[in-house]
Amino acid sequence: MTEPAQVRVATLGAAHGLKGDVRLRLHTDNPAARLVPGARFTTDPWEAGPLELVAVVEHSGSTYARFAGHTDRTAAEALRGIVLLADPEDEEDAWYPEQLAGLEARRPDGTVIGTVTGVQHLPAHDVLLLREPDGARTLIPFVTAIVPTVDVPGGFVVVDPPAGLLAADADAAEE
Repeated sequence: MTEPAQVRVATLGAAHGLKGDVRLRLHTDNPAARLVPGARFTTDPWEAGPLELVAVVEHSGSTYARFAGHTDRTAAEALRGIVLLADPEDEEDAWYPEQLAGLEARRPDGTVIGTVTGVQHLPAHDVLLLREPDGARTLIPFVTAIVPTVDVPGGFVVVDPPAGLLAADADAAEE
């Protein structure tokens, strides 16, 4: 399987202040390495870029950035919703949605519980989209406590769901 050409680093949010700062919703585990002044990002939509990072600051638990050529609040507001893209890094324990789609999902005992159909990026954390054998669509929090093993070469993920997460578990409890 080929790796995606570029990965999401952050989504630009609301303008902050009067000097062109925007709030970032981060999609990278390594913002300190990715978000450095001078970094250039392609964008989605591509017509909005490239964007060059001028400054980044953490304040009250949020990350804010300023980009070259966007020096006031009006310019910053125009950036809202744009996704910053960059080349992938070699990271241990990192996977791309394209690599996860199609993997078999198994319980820790090996019982097949469905197929991963994709990944959805939610504000709190990513979730795996699981299609259970009966056709039910289930969102599985993509956290180590629930998905302890991802074996892309082996073609499977191990899911240790809490009681009631899977539709099959709910159906079994009703019987």
